[in-house]
Amino acid sequence: MTDFSFQLYSARNYPPYSEVYALLADAGYKQVEGFAGVYGDLDQAGLDALKAELDARGLSMPTGHFSIELLENDPQRALAIARTLGMRSVYCPWLMPEERPTDAAGWHALGARLEKAGKPIREAGFDFGWHNHDFEFFPLEDGSMPLDQIFAGGPSLSWEADIAWVVRGKADPFMWIEKYGPRITSVHVKDIAPAGENTDEDGWADVGHGTVPWDKLLPALRNTPARHFIVEHDNPNDLGRLVRRSIASLKTY
Repeated sequence: MTDFSFQLYSARNYPPYSEVYALLADAGYKQVEGFAGVYGDLDQAGLDALKAELDARGLSMPTGHFSIELLENDPQRALAIARTLGMRSVYCPWLMPEERPTDAAGWHALGARLEKAGKPIREAGFDFGWHNHDFEFFPLEDGSMPLDQIFAGGPSLSWEADIAWVVRGKADPFMWIEKYGPRITSVHVKDIAPAGENTDEDGWADVGHGTVPWDKLLPALRNTPARHFIVEHDNPNDLGRLVRRSIASLKTY
């Protein structure tokens, strides 16, 4: 039985997080994934208090997102957060549109940049990798894919595979799972509403209530090193519904 996690970014519009933790624990989640909005501004006492609150709810935070700027400029800060909260995997999740390369060489260089940024993280005993969106699957002028270039430039990078973004990038998730399965250490589990539906939720859906074939994807992903399966929805209009319906669906796969 998989212990499912929940990306706290999904709950950013539903403060306070203390109530979110209670909701998640009551619904049966055992893990959460953090991001800067949860711990970015906390001092050591605040981080200790957050760890204690998660512990009290029976929740752990084995994975977290950190900006490339923090990883490059203050890796010791990232390590302090990861150590205090008990993380195992650290992921860089995003690149602003204006910072995204436009050719194969640029994406390869980004992979090398991530490889370098992750060195102190890996040396401290943590898994370190990249979290995708859709833009890594838009073919470049030379026909190559940005994700291929990132991983060529960063041979040690693991992959937090956000499958719904792969689909939104018009790519075949099964092909990419087969290609880079050994790199996958975590998975974002979210769903896409049928065309024209859930427009007030940016077209996303609760897991099991959309078009992503999770009944087939989860078995494939369980054959990779993935240790964490993390429910996410970028813009839910009902957090309780998302939390409960998603884990109920996942328990059937």
